[in-house]
Amino acid sequence: MTKYIFITGGVVSSLGKGIVAASLGNLLRARGYSVTVQKFDPYINVDPGTMSPFQHGEVFVTDDGAETDLDLGHYERFIDTSLGKFNNVTSGSVYQTVINKERQGEYLGATVQTIPHITNEIKSRIQKVVKQFNPDFLIAEIGGTIGDIEGLPFIESIRQFRSEVGVGNSISIHVTLLPYLPTSGELKTKPSQHSVNTLRSFGIQPEILVLRTQVPVSQSEKDKIALFCSVSKDCVIECIDMDTIYEVPLALENQNLAQSVLKLLNVKNKLPNLKNWKDLVDKIKHPKHELKVALAGKYTELNDAYISVVESLKHAGCACDTKVKIKWLASEDCTSYKKAQEMLSDVDALVVPGGFGFRGIEGKLNVIRYARENNLPFLGLCLGMQCAVIEYARNVVGLKGANSTEFDEKTQYPVIDLMAEQKNVGGYGGTMRLGAYECHLKDGSKAQKAYGKKIISERHRHRYEVNNEFKHIIEENGLIFSGKSPDGLLAEIVEYPKNDWFVACQFHPEFKSRPNAAHPLFLGLVKTALKNKK
Repeated sequence: MTKYIFITGGVVSSLGKGIVAASLGNLLRARGYSVTVQKFDPYINVDPGTMSPFQHGEVFVTDDGAETDLDLGHYERFIDTSLGKFNNVTSGSVYQTVINKERQGEYLGATVQTIPHITNEIKSRIQKVVKQFNPDFLIAEIGGTIGDIEGLPFIESIRQFRSEVGVGNSISIHVTLLPYLPTSGELKTKPSQHSVNTLRSFGIQPEILVLRTQVPVSQSEKDKIALFCSVSKDCVIECIDMDTIYEVPLALENQNLAQSVLKLLNVKNKLPNLKNWKDLVDKIKHPKHELKVALAGKYTELNDAYISVVESLKHAGCACDTKVKIKWLASEDCTSYKKAQEMLSDVDALVVPGGFGFRGIEGKLNVIRYARENNLPFLGLCLGMQCAVIEYARNVVGLKGANSTEFDEKTQYPVIDLMAEQKNVGGYGGTMRLGAYECHLKDGSKAQKAYGKKIISERHRHRYEVNNEFKHIIEENGLIFSGKSPDGLLAEIVEYPKNDWFVACQFHPEFKSRPNAAHPLFLGLVKTALKNKK
């Protein structure tokens, strides 16, 4: 029977509930148990796909084409399991389903209410993900902060669900902040006490408290919190700030988090196998080499907008005993080729990630041109590949003014154009080419050598593609299409063979990188940059 672990947060948002959930999943997996993790997001958007990256950070895409919260990326990386559309639930998707059922008469004329209709739908989403994965443990994280009005239906659903599955089959973990006041040199427990009281007022008594803190928590402080919050002393867990998020599972293991969870759920506490994870952390903290990689994007003011790209670079660096330092480069600042040259003069490699819209495009073209002309190792992702094709068409093929119809509908040379199946699509939400698609690699290409196989599967999120009318003239001039869709119609990877590593892909490889299994394209970039630097 699946055991259920519900994680809530209090006092402030962005406490790291997602990392706590992912870390707990990691520790349970290390003990040989199967785990899946689910995220409940209280916002009314159906999914984050139409939200600005400045608002919500990265949109993570699953194999089955769901646009989800970035926490699912953490889950996948920490538990090394591919998740799907049932692993991310928003208020918007729940209300949309309930309203559609009401319009179709499925409620037989009943008055549709938050209880039981909304709460029943939320509970059904828990049952769907359990049916799909049949895990030993389901860890469900509720986004936002306890007491937020939009999160109340999820809290009520959990209260009902816990009573339905019975004692010993579910627990509640509450993540809360212990603020440190440097003026008095004290950790303050009152915010945590108030947060727990709020959670209890909604009918949920947490069994475990995870205390987010900047400084170590004394045993007397832990005992005080346990007393006031009606939690066992051994279930008050310190979660101090770490140098790297990959250190958090080991820190929580030292605090006996998984052991406490298993005890409460009457499950055997097996000896965890954390050797590989410890080796990973050791490599991250004690690298032999260092590289500086420029990440040229539109949303560099918010690092979370490119979090999977950053983590993928770290994974590749770790595989090469190398610390990868990110140089955040706002593409809008590279207004000229000379400016791009100045910006890239001190870096070992360049990554141009995905994005939408015209802003910053000319800057991306400038940095890509510099990388191509100066043999700077380069990796383009989604829009990064489209920009690589535009730059090559303009500056090598001679198609002056070549562009994407996304940026210039009247361009004389639309080397990037709207996909055929997208031309009659209305609306924006969930309408792109989304999810995993097969790609066939050209023999002897850098991509094929990096992957070590001819057929791959990667996740997509785009509307525009390389225009087939221009493929021939572009290849005649030296840029090769080394990855294509099975029918040969869609360009998936381009390469410039004259350079050591100039590779760009239409898909998003960052979504499939893992801490102990770096993605081949990121690994190729880092290996080449490291070799060139040596």
